[in-house]
Order: sequence, then structure tokens, then C-alpha cells
Amino acid sequence: MDNVYDGFAHLGHMYATGLRDVTSDLAALDGEGWWAVVVDYEGKVTCARFDRVRESPLPAPARPWHGPRPDQWRSSLDQAAYERGVRAIRGYIEQGEVYQANLCRILTAPVPADADPLALAARLAAGNPAPYAAVIRVPGLSVVSASPELYLSRDGDVVESRPIKGTGATADDLLEKDYAENVMIVDLVRNDLGRVAAVGSVEVPSLCAVEEHPGLVHLVSTVRARLAPGAGWPELFAATFPPGSVTGAPKSSALRIINELEPTPRGPYCGAVGWVDADRRRAALAVGIRTFWISPLAHGRGELRFGTGAGITWGSDPGREWLETELKAARLIALASTGGTT
Repeated sequence: MDNVYDGFAHLGHMYATGLRDVTSDLAALDGEGWWAVVVDYEGKVTCARFDRVRESPLPAPARPWHGPRPDQWRSSLDQAAYERGVRAIRGYIEQGEVYQANLCRILTAPVPADADPLALAARLAAGNPAPYAAVIRVPGLSVVSASPELYLSRDGDVVESRPIKGTGATADDLLEKDYAENVMIVDLVRNDLGRVAAVGSVEVPSLCAVEEHPGLVHLVSTVRARLAPGAGWPELFAATFPPGSVTGAPKSSALRIINELEPTPRGPYCGAVGWVDADRRRAALAVGIRTFWISPLAHGRGELRFGTGAGITWGSDPGREWLETELKAARLIALASTGGTT
């Protein structure tokens, strides 16, 4: 019997055990086998191949989740610093350097070094079910995601992205700014996919659809394309990563501004989390939002991390953008905290 704590993954209703190997080479995904994939926002790649994969509900954890107290969470940017960042981005927009940039902050709190990611995943599955829920544990990496956003799916040569831009507590909270923001990111994703797509194959089947998720609503669009001959996973990532919805437009300017304003690496947050079935040429990779990861520290201690952010445009109000980051985080932070409630 497998010791799942040597390595396991549960993604897309598939439960994978029997860790065979781990590589940082994206070209392996064009080979053979079933892979769990985590790519940090900063570009660190972890591809883990498993020998035993079966359709299964999330397994019961061996021990309960012991999370931090609600008052133990700390943010890489406090409210004043975050609002200064929003104003700085508006200044860059005024200067014509960028149209939109995503400003994020990382929340951290202490947990035991042996905190069980499967136990956290069970709490999220019960309290915040998500279409791209995932839990991956391999040596040196523990990630638990409740992502609602598709970065890339693949079925043969057809690839699809479903960027989210625009968030409110209800549909009535969505503003004109949210719709404009979504359309800008759709144009960016179309351009990114166009770099590796067959000529004339990029299309937008759905624009600015309202989707309901636990505690909030999002605007979601769909961009689809057919890969050009010879384009594999390394080329697809080179053309589209990091995801446009968590960077901004133009992407190159947004990346520079993000690097200037955010004091902490994003890690798996805003990266990619998902699975690739190389044998069947199928895949589903989510944008790593609504995502936790556990980092071991010394002396039996660990650190739980979680990211939250908002897209900033000229129409952004600094206080409202801070509140959007709070809204996105509140339910999940409560679920991950000892004594937390939703």
C-alpha cells in the first residue's frame, strides 16, 4: 500500500499515488504519464508523475487540521501600503505605461511543520467547493487550492483559457470598470494564445459571463485556440505565463510594476496548479488563486501562506480595491483558521 504522505495529488476528481518522479522540465508533459503540475508565479516548475491514478472523491485525512488563530495572520502589505500601491499604479496609468496591473499581497500565519494539506483540503471542499480544487503534496511542496479560474485546458490540439476579471459580493456590485477590465484581459489572452495558435483559430465563445461562487460573483470570459504544429507545453507556457488575469496589460509593463510594488514573492499563488495526462493529451491547469501553501521552518514549525489581490485600473478606488482583496480572502482564511467560521 502506498504511503500517500510520500507524495499524492487529488485534482479533477482524480486521486494519484505512487510517485514515480519529479522534474522541472515542462517538456516532460509532452511525453507520457499522468502529471500533477505546480508552476510558481516566479517560474519555478514542479511536475510530479504518478503511477496509480483513479477517479475518487477526496480521501479522508489521517488527522484533523490544526490551523492558526484568526489573529495570527499577517499581510505583506497592510491597508495603507496597499492603497499607496493602488495610487502608484494609477500614476503609471496616467503616464501611459500600463492600462491595468494586478496588485497582490501575501498573508502568512504559523502552523505545525507537519500540518496536513489533505486535512485543509477537506475543510475547503466542505466550506468552499471550487471547480478546480486541488491538493498536491510531493517532497518539498504542499499546495491546497480552491481556484475558480481556468488558466489552460487542453484536449488534443485545442486549448482554452477562462480568465476572471471583475468581482463583487453580488452581480449588482459589478461596475463598468469590472467589465472594461475583463475585456482588456481577454485581448491580452487572445494575443498570448495567438503566439502558439494556428492562424485564424483564436476565438472568444463567451465574453463577461457572470458566475456565482461561494460568497461572491465573478465576470468570466472564454478564449479558445488550436495549437500550431510543433507547439508543446514549453512553447505554450512561454507564450502565456504568468496568466494575464493576474498580471495586467501590457503584460511586460505590468510585470515590472508588480515587481516594484510587491515586497514578497507570490510563489504558487497566481501561478499554475493542475494536471496533465500526457498519454491522452488532455489537461486542466488552474490559475493559482484561492490557494494555500505550507512552508516548513525550523524546530517543528511551519508557515501557511495565502495570496489575495485585485486588478487596478484608472477607475480604481484604493479603499474599494483593498476591500476586494479582503472579500476574496475572508471565507478561505476563516476556513483555514482554528475557530474560524464562514
